[in-house]
Amino acid sequence: MLTVGSTAPGASAKTNWVFVRNKTAGGTAYHEAGNGEPLVLIHGVGMRLEAWAPQILALSASHRVIAVDMPGHGETARLPVGSRLEQFVAWFGKFLDEMAIETANIAGHSMGALVSGGAAATFGNRIKRVAYLNGVYRRDPEAKAAVLARAAAIPLMGVDKEGPLLRWFGDDPDSVVARDLTRNWLNLVDPEGYAVAYSAFAEGDETYADRWKDVAAPALFLTGSDDPNSTPLMATQMAAIAPNGWARIVEGHRHMVNLTAPDIVNALLVEWLSEGRM
Repeated sequence: MLTVGSTAPGASAKTNWVFVRNKTAGGTAYHEAGNGEPLVLIHGVGMRLEAWAPQILALSASHRVIAVDMPGHGETARLPVGSRLEQFVAWFGKFLDEMAIETANIAGHSMGALVSGGAAATFGNRIKRVAYLNGVYRRDPEAKAAVLARAAAIPLMGVDKEGPLLRWFGDDPDSVVARDLTRNWLNLVDPEGYAVAYSAFAEGDETYADRWKDVAAPALFLTGSDDPNSTPLMATQMAAIAPNGWARIVEGHRHMVNLTAPDIVNALLVEWLSEGRM
């Protein structure tokens, strides 16, 4: 494990990000920029493809970057009630088919990390590299009970917009802009789509947990040192299991580290994208 000190600024001062969306035949909304090896970005629950803005802007200089709206988010239709993580992974496989992408680098954040891990476990050589940002792995019983309780409350109470902000951000200057952006995205989310995705997220921490030993692709496990849910311990445990895995911990940051420390995260993703290159 390597801990990376944070001296980078938080989310860019430019916050009026507008990304033109296209849709596949199956209805998945996406934004595409740049040329080169495909790099597909999958956001987390409650977010939308704009949550990857610093990475889209930086990495499209060297790669064909494709950021997707996860089902039930942005402009992508929700999956049926009761859909589990496996159905989200199947959705992602269909997306790759519709985009005629034979092999891809994939990076997922939070729920998107679970989808990317499932894709790496089941799609074989089609996944060239996988980056697992702020992703969970075998929650302890207390954390598992808490996330299941939050999932059960959504149909009754609606989308909790302040709870995630308290968990995901500190009060440091790096977090101010990113917190406001995240609040705006949570306000835009489809409540029913959010509920379906959050339930799959709550139950999905063990779905592919035993499969990391079979993932030969270069695998980056990245989180913030202060992320209370997607912890550094989880990242190091997965990295120890994956044959070509390594952990990177960004000091002083929490869950939305790609927004609060974008320069550091972008540099680590560039390192990952160079791994195994012929």
